[in-house]
Amino acid sequence: MSATIPATLVRELRERTGVGFMECKTALAESDGDLGRATTLLREKGLASASKKMGRTASDGLVVSYIHGGGKIGVLLELNCETDFVARTDEFVSLARDVAMQVAATNPLYIRREEVPAELLEKERGILLAQVKSSGKPEKILEQIVQGRLEKFFSEVCLQEQPFIKAPEVKVEDRIKEVIAKVGENVVIRRFSRYQLGEKVECEA
Repeated sequence: MSATIPATLVRELRERTGVGFMECKTALAESDGDLGRATTLLREKGLASASKKMGRTASDGLVVSYIHGGGKIGVLLELNCETDFVARTDEFVSLARDVAMQVAATNPLYIRREEVPAELLEKERGILLAQVKSSGKPEKILEQIVQGRLEKFFSEVCLQEQPFIKAPEVKVEDRIKEVIAKVGENVVIRRFSRYQLGEKVECEA
């Protein structure tokens, strides 16, 4: 390992990533002191580690509320982790609030794509296929185009597939993995309810 990595650089990387001193020093050595590359390296390692934790049981956590638009939209969201200790950390609390705000802003219908009913998915696929066929695209690429549009559909209706509103370059699922990597526990969006003033209100006779 290079002995020329200055402590100030290690400290800056720690502040950026929240990762320990030795891990930061190793990442900087592997990236020849390039702060950007070292940050990416730590993020990749962290996400890989987070993926291994995602199968663990998470039964603690928080129920948070978020009110938007001067009381026009409200969200209740349950975010789970493995211990009460992590549930009280700033990182976890901040994530819970951010995800509740995401629900208020984007109105997702499901948490993950596996929850989308098969009949709805087939209906959407049929609509997309009809649209593509009417566009005159070559037959051999129709399925590829339909699949691409289905991915867009998932990114609109599934919370974890949506671009994270505070960092649209990553998905909500990726933001959750980043928190898992930092807190060392599995983190799961369990459920949510979104309320909008006047929604589905029928006129009385």
